[in-house]
Amino acid sequence: MIRVRILAVGKLKESYLREACAEYCKRLTRFCDLEILELPERASLALEAEDIGKHIRGKCIVLAVEGKCLSSEEFAAKIGEFCDMGAEITLVIGSSCGLDDRIKARADFLLSFSALTFPHQLFRVMLLEQLYRAFMIRAGAEYHK
Repeated sequence: MIRVRILAVGKLKESYLREACAEYCKRLTRFCDLEILELPERASLALEAEDIGKHIRGKCIVLAVEGKCLSSEEFAAKIGEFCDMGAEITLVIGSSCGLDDRIKARADFLLSFSALTFPHQLFRVMLLEQLYRAFMIRAGAEYHK
């Protein structure tokens, strides 16, 4: 089973967001060994980069506004590409202030969900849902429709 690690700077404060994340984490157990590491917000992006860099393993997808926008099918294909390599996958969500360029440079893929701005805390739920959708697309399930 593929290992997927999400590195997220900052904690989820709202219980309804934690509950949504827990639901998608539960659903994802049939597809991957999922780990979410919450890293503390620090005084600078450089300090956050040091923390993030210590936990990147395997193929790294960094969520960044300047990244490439993919459809759900294309995201599923990218996840599938990394899974087929047998690689562990690390997905990185920076702080609400962004990410240090050193982390972006380490990425195997820069991903943007949209040109829109989303609430930082909501984004983790959105990533988990899209990750679940990607695995469901790969499985040929009806969830995606």
